[in-house]
Formats: sequence, C-alpha cells, structure tokens
Amino acid sequence: IKAGIAMLSEDRKVNGFVPTLDVAENISLARLDKVSKNGILKYGAENQYGRDYIKELSIKVRDEHDSVANLSGGNQQKVVLSKWLMAEPDILLLDEPTRGIDVGAKAEIEVLIQELSDMGISILMISSEIAELERNCDRVVVMRDGRAVGEVIDKDINQNKIMELIAKGSESEGMKHD
Repeated sequence: IKAGIAMLSEDRKVNGFVPTLDVAENISLARLDKVSKNGILKYGAENQYGRDYIKELSIKVRDEHDSVANLSGGNQQKVVLSKWLMAEPDILLLDEPTRGIDVGAKAEIEVLIQELSDMGISILMISSEIAELERNCDRVVVMRDGRAVGEVIDKDINQNKIMELIAKGSESEGMKHD
C-alpha cells in the first residue's frame, strides 16, 4: 500500500473482505489511517467513506452498515474494489476481477476499470476469459509457468492471436520435456 500498489484477489470471499464486518468497515480496512486518529477509530469518517463509495460504485445496499456477506457477488466485488480505491493506488492488480459475478455487475466493473485507467491508474489484469481481455486491455502478455510466451498489442488483441500464443507456449513447454 505504501508503494502505491493494491491487489484485488481472485477469491474475494477468502482474501477480499471480512464477512463479519459491514460494508463501511470493509471499505476502510486498507486505509485505517484515514478513519482514525491516534489509534482511535472515527466511526463518522468510516461511515462517510462507506457512503461515498457506495454511491460512487453504485453498490446495492440499504446503507453502509449492511453485512458484506449477505451481498451479491457483484456487490461484494465492488466493496473490495472500493477498499483498494480508498488506498489511492498508482498500480491496481486485478486477478480475475469479474469471476463469479452477474453480467450487469461485470459490465459496471469493466466501465470502472476503464475510468480508473483513464484517471492514470495503471491496471494489471489477470484473466482466463479472453473476451474480457479483448474488451479491457491495450496489451496482453500470455504467460506459461511464470514466463512470457508472447504479447499482443492494441488492435491485434483478439481471440485467435491469444489462442495462437497459448498454443505456442504449450508447444515450447512440450519440447522442453522431450
């Protein structure tokens, strides 16, 4: 966080939020310094940040005190994303950012990703969904066993090119073991 890097984990239920905390509490987790003074939590500030991010990301809740555990997958993901946005990152790592959420929430999160990029936040997206990469990326690097096997840029990003690189990586992997 101090280095300006935030990561939205692939598994939000395990690494993304604390199910026993409410929406505002989860949002403030990455930046408790913003909602406390001398180690004392300022509930008013925490609740205000919660309300602000609920509004900004259109999180569907009654209020900032709703339990995150009871929200839909898309709204849970928006809470986790809010937490990292509160950290004001320069680089945002998104590991499977739309996994397990409905089509509407997926579209909203993809719009938000584009807005964040337009604001100057560098986005590194990890995704197994090629269509998601096509819609959201201006550069795709195909990785295999921790090594880059190829790259596609801008207008060349499409399923066929990406699949070619995946196959190329599989071929070179097969040759290493022969």
